[in-house]
Amino acid sequence: MAIATRSPLRLNSPMSRPSLYNSQRRVFFQSHAWFRAQPRTKPICASAIKAEAGAQKEDIVIVGAGIAGLATAVSLRRLGIGSLVLEQAESLRTGGSSLTLFKNGWRVLDAIGVADSLRSQFLEIQGMVVKSEDGRELRSFKFKDEDQTQEVRAVERRILLETLANQLPPEAVQFSSKLAKIETSENGETLLELTNGTRLLAKPKITDPILLKKLAKELIKNWPPELLKLIDLTPDEAISKAPLVDRWLWPGISPPASAGKVVLVGDAWHPMTPNLGQGACCALEDAVILTRKLADGIKSGPESIEGALRAYGEERWPRIFPITIRANLVGSLLQWDDPLVCSVRDNVVIPKLVRLGSMLEHTNFECEPLET
Repeated sequence: MAIATRSPLRLNSPMSRPSLYNSQRRVFFQSHAWFRAQPRTKPICASAIKAEAGAQKEDIVIVGAGIAGLATAVSLRRLGIGSLVLEQAESLRTGGSSLTLFKNGWRVLDAIGVADSLRSQFLEIQGMVVKSEDGRELRSFKFKDEDQTQEVRAVERRILLETLANQLPPEAVQFSSKLAKIETSENGETLLELTNGTRLLAKPKITDPILLKKLAKELIKNWPPELLKLIDLTPDEAISKAPLVDRWLWPGISPPASAGKVVLVGDAWHPMTPNLGQGACCALEDAVILTRKLADGIKSGPESIEGALRAYGEERWPRIFPITIRANLVGSLLQWDDPLVCSVRDNVVIPKLVRLGSMLEHTNFECEPLET
């Protein structure tokens, strides 16, 4: 089995205050909590394999020590199943913006035994304020008023990754290990080939932090002063630029989650825009669902592994597809430029029609503790 993820990319200006900041142009979500923002998930991939003669044999290999990769390894370990995590970088990739985790993400972290250590380090976000481009307040919400069980916290990616990695023995994560290719042998075994002579295709881009900050300020020059000030207060080296990407899992068109003993999790299968704060949460959900399916398959015998991976994809698709579409549509709504559409949105849709409870229905996710 192999799992691979590719994260949504975006223009990130790590900020000290807004967390549910969801638009590059027209509408802003401001959270009632203070935290430092850092970037989001990186590519991961995992594979359950038996290698050919002469190669190191591992039953389960996870390629990529990102959120989904490490969460899968921790989940497997809690069920007594070992795995090897391969990461092409020399250490955990700790740069980036903070991650907004809703209650479905916290249910998974509870299930794998790391939630409490994270809760003690990050404030719970009480609510959010939606503002127009000129700073006018359109709507405010308190999460508990809509759902007493809701839990929203912004977690630094670095701390989340380190917390997950600390649940694993040191030898379980192997750094400086880049995947070159995956092959399937004649007898159906999966072989991952690594290389240390990696060649990268370079593309011109702005990397100077001072120029990036200048570009960021130019892009948001019409935003309210309080948000402009946050850019000024952000360290130059904490600003990055990247495009937003997503992929919709169209029924009958999109590839399945698995092929043979290779399976995709997280953003490798379903990258989504950050407008709902569900990228990391859904990656965590993937990890526990895949772990349960895989554990059942292992108990039934090697011939059941491929069926277990297909079952994972069949269970996850009906949940992931609507969330991916909703995230894209919410982002489109918040970033319209047409004056008439913006007027209807700012004076009718958001103030009078939007209900936070229905907007957060996708955060309902039950997850029993993973225990041997």
